[in-house]
Amino acid sequence: MDINTTSLTMNGTIWMSENDSTSSPHSPPTTTSNRTAVSTPVLFSEVTAVIYSIVFMVGFLGNTLAIYVVVRYAKMKTVTNMYILNLAVADELYILGIPFLGTNSVLSYWPYGDFFCKLCMTADGMSQFASIFCLTLMSIDRFFAVVYPLSSAKWRKPRVAKVCSALVWVVSFLIVLPVTIYSHVQEDFNTCNISWPEPNDLWSIVFILYTAILGFFGPLVVISLCYLLIVIKVRSAGVRAGVTKRRKSECKVTRMVMIIVLVFVLCWLPFFTTNIVNLVHIIPESKTNATIYFSLVILTYVNSCANPVLYGFLSENFKQSFQKALCFSKTNSVSTTTPMGQRHSSPKTFQMEVVTTTENEPFTSKTVANGQ
Repeated sequence: MDINTTSLTMNGTIWMSENDSTSSPHSPPTTTSNRTAVSTPVLFSEVTAVIYSIVFMVGFLGNTLAIYVVVRYAKMKTVTNMYILNLAVADELYILGIPFLGTNSVLSYWPYGDFFCKLCMTADGMSQFASIFCLTLMSIDRFFAVVYPLSSAKWRKPRVAKVCSALVWVVSFLIVLPVTIYSHVQEDFNTCNISWPEPNDLWSIVFILYTAILGFFGPLVVISLCYLLIVIKVRSAGVRAGVTKRRKSECKVTRMVMIIVLVFVLCWLPFFTTNIVNLVHIIPESKTNATIYFSLVILTYVNSCANPVLYGFLSENFKQSFQKALCFSKTNSVSTTTPMGQRHSSPKTFQMEVVTTTENEPFTSKTVANGQ
């Protein structure tokens, strides 16, 4: 993994500089001196293809469903869910890169042309920055909801969340502009790579630090600080007051966001740590290390397909909306008796009464039968 001849995009793919003669940007890390000595085992390639296929199907369908229910159902349009919507869009965008990754790996060249090379590289980088930025905004929102519930209620609105989410995508695009500018199909190898200008070694190192700090470690510090202050606040408030329904709802939302953040960290920390370690100490090349590295890349994609599953398990509103969208909800009915003593089943009339907290979330609902 010679950093002098490589640079990394955020998705864990090694993108060789133009003076490197490695044919595939998705091959294991190698140096120019022994590039033929290390290759991906055939069995591992087949296993990788199967795993990527499963991750793609689960991730694509799951995130599509999450996007649909937030857009479709009014009760899902809360502040937290606005950020989850954008997180799902980012995950969807990231997952959509798998077919291109697979095609390039199988053919050992990029068949889609220079325009799609820049488009895919830009979308890939934007999706990853947008993901961590959305998680950061969700954590900041939870901080204000728990620590300053009354004063923050005025501006903690879905409309504000939409504006913040739009800014996330704008900032993400600006951050990945270097990728857009310097990525293209290299004539020598016909691969979609980033070709840094001279001195390309320095550019490679700066880019790795740049993406790691802005795209992971920096936001992680902010997120950690938010939850540290939340824990302090909850513990101090717990001593003075009992558990109310409102506080329990806030805790549920906060717990869901914390778990989503924790899973993101667990899936991405090994990859970014490996990149940073490789800057300090060159990791030896071997089939084992190549397999481990590809496993770290797969883990980042697993995160994108795991999030919709987390939404369904951790949020009752998401669970109910998923069931409704998939037509899994049961039709309730009551039995009535006619004067002749015959029993008939008639549908129950339901009225949904939406109950919200001052922070506009989380939503709970009461079901009123027959106007009662």
